[in-house]
Amino acid sequence: MKGCFILIEGVKVKKLIKHCDDRGFFMEILRDDDELLSCFGQASMSKAYPGVIKAFHYHELQDDLWFFPAGNAQVVLYDLREGSPTKGETNVFYMGEDNPILLVIPNVVAHGYRVLGNEPAIIIYFTTNSYNRSNPDEKRIPWNDPAIGFDWTTKNR
Repeated sequence: MKGCFILIEGVKVKKLIKHCDDRGFFMEILRDDDELLSCFGQASMSKAYPGVIKAFHYHELQDDLWFFPAGNAQVVLYDLREGSPTKGETNVFYMGEDNPILLVIPNVVAHGYRVLGNEPAIIIYFTTNSYNRSNPDEKRIPWNDPAIGFDWTTKNR
C-alpha cells in the first residue's frame, strides 16, 4: 500500500490471510507479536447499515485498530497533527470481506467510514485506552467538513 500513495505517519496496515478449505476458513486477526498497538485498552463492535457515513472523529490519547469482518467500507483518514510530516494528508482504504486488513489509526488522525454495498458492515475495533464515560477521548468533526474536503460520493469509472 505504501507504493500507491503517501501513508499517513504512524498508520499501519496488516493484510489478513484466510486459510480456506471445504469446511470454511480460519484467519488470525491480531497477535501479541504483531507490534501494532502500544498496549491493549478495549475491544468493541458496531454495526452500520448500507450507505451510512460515520465520520469524522479523532482521539487525543488513544490509537485505534479497525477490522471489518462483515460487509465492506470506505475508510477515510485525515492527519490533523501539528508538526506531522503528513499533516493535511488524506488516506482512503477499502476494508471488509473483500479486503480483510487491520488498520492502525494513530491519535489525532481523524477517521470515519462509509458502508459500501447492500449489506450492513460490522466493525470490530481495538483501542489503546478504555472508554472513559465521564471524560471521553473523542472529538467530533462533521462528515462534510470543508477543511477536510472529502467527497464521499461513489465515482463511476
